[in-house]
Amino acid sequence: MNRYPVWKYTLIGVILLIALLYTLPNFFGEVPAVQVSPVRATLKADEALLERVRDALKQNNVAADGIFLDPTSVKARFEDTDTQLRAKDVLQKALGDDYVVALNLLSDNPEWLHAIGAKPMYLGLDLRGGVHFLLQVDMKGAIQKRLDAAGNDIRGGLREKRIQYSGVSRDGQSVVVRFRDAATRDRGLDEIQRTMPDLELRPIDDAGDFRIVGTLKPEAQRKTADFALQQNIQTLRNRVNELGVAEPIIQQQGGDRVVVQLPGVQDTAKAKEILGRTATLEIRMVEEDKMDPASLAAAAQGTAPFNTEYYVERGGAGILVKKQVVLTGDRINDAQPGFDSQTGEPAVHISLDGQGARIFQQVTRENVGKRMAILLFEKGKGEVVTAPVIRTEIGGGRVQISGRMTTREASDVALLLRAGALAAPMEIIEERTVGPSLGADNIRRGFHSMWYGFAAIAFFMIIYYRLFGVISVIALSMNLLLLIALLSMLQATLTLPGIAAIALTLGMAIDANVLINERVREELRNGNSPQAAIAAGYDRAWNTILDSNITTLIAGIALFAFGSGPIKGFAVVHCLGILTSMFSAVMVSRALVNLIYGSRRRLENVSIGQVWRPKTT
Repeated sequence: MNRYPVWKYTLIGVILLIALLYTLPNFFGEVPAVQVSPVRATLKADEALLERVRDALKQNNVAADGIFLDPTSVKARFEDTDTQLRAKDVLQKALGDDYVVALNLLSDNPEWLHAIGAKPMYLGLDLRGGVHFLLQVDMKGAIQKRLDAAGNDIRGGLREKRIQYSGVSRDGQSVVVRFRDAATRDRGLDEIQRTMPDLELRPIDDAGDFRIVGTLKPEAQRKTADFALQQNIQTLRNRVNELGVAEPIIQQQGGDRVVVQLPGVQDTAKAKEILGRTATLEIRMVEEDKMDPASLAAAAQGTAPFNTEYYVERGGAGILVKKQVVLTGDRINDAQPGFDSQTGEPAVHISLDGQGARIFQQVTRENVGKRMAILLFEKGKGEVVTAPVIRTEIGGGRVQISGRMTTREASDVALLLRAGALAAPMEIIEERTVGPSLGADNIRRGFHSMWYGFAAIAFFMIIYYRLFGVISVIALSMNLLLLIALLSMLQATLTLPGIAAIALTLGMAIDANVLINERVREELRNGNSPQAAIAAGYDRAWNTILDSNITTLIAGIALFAFGSGPIKGFAVVHCLGILTSMFSAVMVSRALVNLIYGSRRRLENVSIGQVWRPKTT
C-alpha cells in the first residue's frame, strides 16, 4: 500500500543529486579578476594577447593567481581587490585603446563543477552589486545627424519634383542648398517649406550664388534632443536584453546622461563593449571616376578629392566613396546572421522598412553597373565591409552584407544593427562596480531571518509531529535545495525581494506538510489502520494542496506578467518555490514515509504526535 516502485525512488534520488550538484557553486564564492576583450571585431582574443597580458603583468611585478583564455577574452585572477585595480591600470596602459580592460568577478568553483556547467546564481545590485555605467549623450551629434537626414530628404524631394539644384551640403549647424538662378531657387524654397516644416529657411543672393540656408527651429532642436535621449535609452534597453541581463536599471539622469546598472553581470567587458559601441551602417556610392592610383595615394595621405572620403576596404585596399549617404541604419527593420547562399561565407541579412526599400530600389535602378559601398562605423571609425557591383535593380528591401567576416563578427554586427542604431553618439564617462546598496549588515540580517524562521519551523514541527515532523523538515530542506538549484540553473538574479519570496515559500511548503499530517491524524482518529491512514492522508490532502498552490501560482504569474524590477524578481522565486514545494511536500516526504513504514507488515502506530480521539459514550 505504501511502497513506491524502484523507478520512482531512483527518479527522486537523481533529481535531488542534480539539485545538490547545481547548488554547490553558490558556496565557493568569487575572486577579483580583470577581463581583457578586443574593442573591434577584427581583433582577436588569442594566444598572442594572452602572452601580452602575461608579459605586462610580469614586467610590472603584478602577481596573478591564474591567467587563461576563453573564446572571447583573456581573464586573470588576483588575490585581492588592490592587486586587481593595479593590474587593470597596468594592462590598460600596456594594451592601449584597442582593448577593453574591465574589472570582473570570477567564480571560485573547482574545475569539475565548471565542466558540468554548474554556476552560482546571480545576486542583484542590492545583494551583491554589479556594473554601473554613466553615459554622456552627444547632443551636438544628434543635431548634426538630424541635419544630415534633412539634407537627404531635401535632395529626394527636389529630385522628385524635378527642381534642378547645384548641391546640398551641411555647414556647421545649417543645411545649404545651392541653385543656378533665382527662379529655380524660389521653386525650391516653396517645396522645402512645404515638406520641411522644422527648418527655418533663409534665401540668400550673393554675387550670383543663389542659396537657401536652413537651420533647425528651437522647438525642433529641443524635440531632436529629447528624441535622441529617449531613442538611446530604448536602444540601450534592446542591447541589454540581447545580453540577457535580469532586472537592469536604465534611466535618464539630467538632460543628456543615462545611467545603466547591470546586476550580477559576469562578462563586464562584453557589456561595456556592447553598450559603448555605436555601430551604424551607411550605404554610399563608390566614386569610381577618381579611383586612379595617384588620387588614392593622395587620399591615403589625407587629401581626398572634392566631395569624396577615403576608407579602407576589408583586405587592406583603399577606396573612395561619395560623401552623400544613400541610406543609413535608421531604415533597418531586422538584421540576422547567416551565410551567403553562393559563397557560403558568414553574412548579415538585413530587412529595410518601406521607405528604405523604396530608396534602395531607386538607387540600384539608377546605378546598374556601378559599385555600391556598405560602410560600418564603430567608435567613429568607418570601414568598407563590402563594395559589390550592382548587377540589377534590387527590390523588396532585403540587403546582404558579406565580406571576410567571421561567424562571431556577423553575429555581433547583426546584434548591434538589430538592437537599433543610436540616435546620437554616446560616451561612457564613468564606470564602476556597485556595492550592495543595503549594506552587508542588512544582507546578513535578511539571510539570518530566513534561517531563524527555518529553525523555528523545524523546532515546532518536530515537537508537534515527532517523526512525521522530522520528515517534513527534511522535505522542507529538499525544497530549499531544489529552489536554489533551479535559480542557479536558470541564472536568475536573486534580490532582497527574492529572499522574502524564499521565506514565503518555506512557510507555504510547510503548510502542505501540516495539511498532510493532519489528514493522517484524522484518519487515525477515525479508527483506520496506520497504513491505511498514511495512504488516505496523502491521497486526500493532495487535491487540497494542488488547488491552493494553483491559485497562488496564478497570482505569481500575474505579478511576473505585469510587474517590473524587484516585483518581477519576487514573482520568479515565488512561482519556482510553489513548484518545488509541491514536489518536495508530496513526493519527497511520501518517499521517506514509505521507506520508514511501508515495509512493515504489522504496523501498530506511527510517530505523528498526539492523536486526539473523541470520547465514546
